[in-house]
Amino acid sequence: MKIKSYLIVTAVFLFVACSKDEPFIPDDGIPVIQAESYYTVLKEENITYAEGLSHDMTSTSAFAIPLKLDLYYPDNNSVNRPIFMFIHGGGFTGGTKTKPEIVEMANFYASRGWVFVSIDYRTTEELGTIQGMTQEEVLAYYRGIAPREWIVTALQGAENSDQVGQATAMYLAQRDAKAALRWIVANSKTYNINTDFITVGGASAGAITTIALGISNQKDFRDEITISDDPTLSTTNLNESYVVRSMVYFWGSNIKLDVFELVYELNQYDRYDRNDPELFMGHGTAEDPVTPYEEALELKGIYDSLGIYSKLVTLLKPNGDPAGHGAWNAIVDGKGLSELTLDFLIDRQKLNLE
Repeated sequence: MKIKSYLIVTAVFLFVACSKDEPFIPDDGIPVIQAESYYTVLKEENITYAEGLSHDMTSTSAFAIPLKLDLYYPDNNSVNRPIFMFIHGGGFTGGTKTKPEIVEMANFYASRGWVFVSIDYRTTEELGTIQGMTQEEVLAYYRGIAPREWIVTALQGAENSDQVGQATAMYLAQRDAKAALRWIVANSKTYNINTDFITVGGASAGAITTIALGISNQKDFRDEITISDDPTLSTTNLNESYVVRSMVYFWGSNIKLDVFELVYELNQYDRYDRNDPELFMGHGTAEDPVTPYEEALELKGIYDSLGIYSKLVTLLKPNGDPAGHGAWNAIVDGKGLSELTLDFLIDRQKLNLE
């Protein structure tokens, strides 16, 4: 840019952007975000983004329940905001969108100019009980909740009914996370979201779901069940599509894609390709039987083989010891998880930084 042009733009910016309500909007269409906390954060809680079929401990047939998200956004007049959707962990057996560490991250990002969405999704808590049921009774009980072939595979590989429920809930979480992202796209104009700058992230089970969301095809975890079997699919903005630009993964794995490949007799490179989103991974080397560090190394190897940019940050405790599962307080080079991921997104998405 010529010096004269730069001075003109700078003068205009200083004149019209002296308040938080009038951010500078460049002509390149790339969102402007703040390096430090700057905006007041506004929040809308428990927005229904879709419905899903559910069971309780006494139901004999599935019934519809609302699926909720919380939305955080900056108090400004920007019409060009990047979006970060976050998926909580909990082993597919529980968890909440209001986990304090997620709320803290939401405020961190929204105060810098992002729209940040934290979603709830169905877990085993919405699957009732199948204790003592035969295989055919289980298939009938879960009809419309997960594909028959998925449940059959779970029944074959599980040692008990709890494991069957957990494997089934893996499908539900994916179906719901994709529905939440389609809701975001459908409502992008309401919240001034630029859907060219979509980030999806998660921790533990949420990271597993993040990887499967970013890597799988749009039709996967969506079209395996018909609307006649699951009428709530009609609430999930099926006509919307999305492109995930970046993924953020904390102590996760690609196990869900492994299961998907097993169920549908696919191979690894039916899933991954050179157009997949770039990936930030935060994972510690301390012993972790749930999501070992080797899972991150495997993903890094897949990404490297395809020539897709990824970054693996080996997480440490504040005292410098190796971190393990749930390392929300990890510190690397003096930075926490929010700062580390912020640096990654600014750099890789080429965001305009003030």
